[in-house]
Amino acid sequence: MSILATIAVLGLLIAVHELGHFAAARLQGIHVNRFAIGMGPVLLKYQGAETEYSLRALLFGGYVGFPDDDPDSPIPPDDPNLLRNRPILDRAIVISAGVIANLIFAYFLLVGQGITIGFQEVNYQPGVLIPQMVAEENSAANQAGIKAKDIILAIDKQELTASRDSLEIVRKKIQNSPNQPLELTILRENEKINLTVTPAVNKEGQGKIGVMLAPNGEVIRHRPDNIIEAFSASATEYQRISQLIGKGFWQLISNFGENAEQVAGPVAIVAVGAELARNDLSNLFQFGALISINLAIINILPLPALDGGQLAFLAIEGVLGKPLPAKLQDGIMQTGFVLLLSLGVFLIVRDTANLAFFQGLFQ
Repeated sequence: MSILATIAVLGLLIAVHELGHFAAARLQGIHVNRFAIGMGPVLLKYQGAETEYSLRALLFGGYVGFPDDDPDSPIPPDDPNLLRNRPILDRAIVISAGVIANLIFAYFLLVGQGITIGFQEVNYQPGVLIPQMVAEENSAANQAGIKAKDIILAIDKQELTASRDSLEIVRKKIQNSPNQPLELTILRENEKINLTVTPAVNKEGQGKIGVMLAPNGEVIRHRPDNIIEAFSASATEYQRISQLIGKGFWQLISNFGENAEQVAGPVAIVAVGAELARNDLSNLFQFGALISINLAIINILPLPALDGGQLAFLAIEGVLGKPLPAKLQDGIMQTGFVLLLSLGVFLIVRDTANLAFFQGLFQ
C-alpha cells in the first residue's frame, strides 16, 4: 500500500504539472489536442470536443499536445489560436505554467499537512546522536570504540549545544580532519567517555569515520491552532524546504563529480517515499511537497526537452526578432529528449539494482 500511495503521489504531481500547461493554454483560447498523464501504452482514453484525454501505463511523465505540427489537424496553419502563432508572452505563460502549478501545489500540500497533522519539530538536547554505524569493520569509528546510540557531547573540546548547528559542526570537523586525531566526549548509557578517533580519507580527500549522524533530541509535532497560523507555518516550512533544495542543487552543480552518485531516479524516489509512508502515511504530505518543488526546479533548467529549454528558445526569439529555424529547434529538442530518456533508463536500472530485494538475490 505504501508503494501504491507513493506512485499515486508522483502521478498526482505530474498531473498538476500538465494541468498547469493545459489550463494556461485553454484560458487563453489556445488550441490543445492532447492531454496525457503518463507515457507509453494507453490505459484509458476519452475524446472530447477538441482534446483527447488519456491515462498511460507509465506514470513517470506526461504531456500536453498542440495541433500546430499535426498534419491531420483540421485547424488552418494561420489560425491565430495556434500556440506558435501567439505572441512570445502568451507562449511563455503556457510553457512556464507547469512549473508555477507545481510550486503552488507544493505550498498547499504543506497547508494540508499543517491543518491535519501539523509539522515536525525537534526539541533539541545537547550533543549529536550516532543512530547507527556504517557497515565497515575497519572504520575509524569501530577502531576508536564508538558504538551506535552514543551521543557526542564535545569534539576537540568544543561543546555541542542544544541546537541544530551542532550536527553541522561535527560533520565539518570530521570532513576537515583527515588523518588527524579528534578528541570526543561521548555519553553512553548515562556515562561520559573520552575517545580519540582519527578520520580516514575518502576519495574526495575529506575525513570520514563510518557513522550516521543525527540531531540529538525528541521529535514532536506542532499543529497550528487556526487556519491563519496554518498558512503562516506552511509558508515558513515552504521557505525552509526550498532553501534546502536550492542548496542541494547548487552543491550538485558546483561539485558534480562528488555528488553525481546521489542523483536519484524514479525507482529510488518511490523506494524512499514508500519507506516514509510505511513509517507514517502522513509523511507523504511533505514528501509530495519536496518532490513537487524539485520537479519545478528541474523543469525550469534551460535544457533541451524541458520547459526551461523551450523558454530559452523563446528568449532567443525575443532577442533576434525571429525564431530559430524549425529544423534546428527540432534537432536540439530530439537530441535532448534522447539524452533525458537515456539518463532516466540508466537511473531506473541503477536504482533497481540497488534495492535491497535485488541485492539479496545475488548474495
